[in-house]
Amino acid sequence: MKFGGNAVASIDRIRYIARDIIARYREDTTLTDGSSINQIVVVVSAIKGVTDDLIQVCDSIVRGESSKVDSIVHSIGERYKKIASGLCSNASYTDELSSIIEEMIREMSDLLKGMMLLNEVTPRSRDYLLSFGERFMAPILCYALKDIGIEAKYLTGKDAGIVTDSNYGDARPLMDTTRLRVRHVIIPMLEQGVLPVVTGFIGADQHGNITTLGRGGSDYTATIIASCIDADGIMLWTDVDGLMTADPKIVKDAQVLREVSYAEAMEMALFGAKYLHPRALEPVLDKGIPIRIRNVFNTGCQGTTILKNPTAYHNKIVKAVTAIRNVSLIDVRGSSMVGAPGTAGRIFNVLGENRINIIMISQGPSESSISMVVRKSDLDKAVNALELNLLGRLIKSINVTDDAAIIAVVGSGMRGTKGVAARVFNAVADRGINVIMIAQGSSELNLAFVVEDRYAEDAVRALHDEFDLDAINQ
Repeated sequence: MKFGGNAVASIDRIRYIARDIIARYREDTTLTDGSSINQIVVVVSAIKGVTDDLIQVCDSIVRGESSKVDSIVHSIGERYKKIASGLCSNASYTDELSSIIEEMIREMSDLLKGMMLLNEVTPRSRDYLLSFGERFMAPILCYALKDIGIEAKYLTGKDAGIVTDSNYGDARPLMDTTRLRVRHVIIPMLEQGVLPVVTGFIGADQHGNITTLGRGGSDYTATIIASCIDADGIMLWTDVDGLMTADPKIVKDAQVLREVSYAEAMEMALFGAKYLHPRALEPVLDKGIPIRIRNVFNTGCQGTTILKNPTAYHNKIVKAVTAIRNVSLIDVRGSSMVGAPGTAGRIFNVLGENRINIIMISQGPSESSISMVVRKSDLDKAVNALELNLLGRLIKSINVTDDAAIIAVVGSGMRGTKGVAARVFNAVADRGINVIMIAQGSSELNLAFVVEDRYAEDAVRALHDEFDLDAINQ
């Protein structure tokens, strides 16, 4: 079970999670093959907003704003101390937990002194600092469980055995090593009746340095551990009812999808679904472990189950319409690109060397232009890199569309179905929206296109209506 940042944002919510979710599922023998308790591993995120605050601390260190750093860090420390002092009814647990939190605050302060002395934030020190949000939260939830009589132990991802590469900020697990270590740590705890509470988002490289798995990485932690211990299932407890046919902020009658396939869920995560880490499905694909996304504040809703072979909606062509906002389109052109082997490789190498991720690519058969979509925050860096390295040689011109959005139509029913693209583009055209760029992979699981950002919400609504997604559960 993984719990998101909103779910642990107050003392009442933490107690509720411990008592009404974890304890209840632990004792519910109907979920297992007759054993007396369910063995549960809990993965916990930082309180919502804390990681953002710590990122702000990093920015303030670089700018030399020491008073702002002190203010933010003091606020974070006080927030966790207040929770620690009021969480447990057992006085000895309160003392133990408060001591643990105080020690972590001192460790964080020592780290910040070094970073501020140099006015420097390295990728390694940044990951170390960002880890504190989850590291504060794990002992808090652990002691909430102890307080209601459940034997629990808190662990960092490093303690649990998650070993990653050294790509700080977006580390990937070394699964063979991780599998051995996680099994060695977690399984004996479960066999002894101890409930592990593990920090999400955090691992360690082979040298023992703390790494982070990217934003939303707690989902990834949960699926890594589940794969390693051959879990029966994964529950991602968040503050939404599940994966939806569209963003409910854009489409008022968006529906919760009861079931989706791994492939569909991965497409939805990559194309803007906020409640699933894009790589979270990788560790469980081969083992077919089901993942259920549930709302911690609406336990009556069964949420979305992600399966290898779902049975729901078998007659539905499209299941979801998603949008990625805050992106920009770069179009590079040049006659010397035509028929020249390695052209795309040279362009992508330049961008890759500058750590710019290309979200979407399209090239016409004339080979005279390549269109790429990148994050808006990467636009200046991408254009500068292309100008310095390729303009005037391979590339003759670079054209940019600043404010763009990717609209993606997702559904396994699109595979082999005639006329889907016609319906998509007719629905968009009827709203007077111009399509700038199109891409569809051979899997036919998604059809993605680019529009100006001001038309993004209209496009999503048009497609939601075209495929009757408001009635998908009827």
